Amino acid sequence: MASIRKEIVTSARPAAVWDAIRDIGALHTRLVPGFVVDTRLEPGARIVTFANGMVIKEPIVTIDDETRRLVWTAEGGALTHYNASVQAFAEGAGSRVVWIADFLPDQAASVVGPMMEQGMAAMKKALDQD
Repeated sequence: MASIRKEIVTSARPAAVWDAIRDIGALHTRLVPGFVVDTRLEPGARIVTFANGMVIKEPIVTIDDETRRLVWTAEGGALTHYNASVQAFAEGAGSRVVWIADFLPDQAASVVGPMMEQGMAAMKKALDQD
């Protein structure tokens, strides 16, 4: 199983970062605008439309306020398995955000890795503005 880890450091405080992450229906407006263009909520999941046109259902596994960690999976698309987490940590006066994705098939890393890079760039831009 492939596993990719991406990190950013932002000037935003951990509480502000976590508030944006845990707002699961606002990916397109608060956390990763431009990378995600629409997010719709349904019971237990969100439907995410990416800028490249891909639409994925993301069942939410855990929203952990104590550890500032969100876990989700994905249904649809070319992957046979996808499980991911994003977590916010204090880092100096700002925050470190860590996104880890585990998925199959392994060969999808050539697509998933660049998408995660784009997502983290959008996230840093959005969070640094707060």
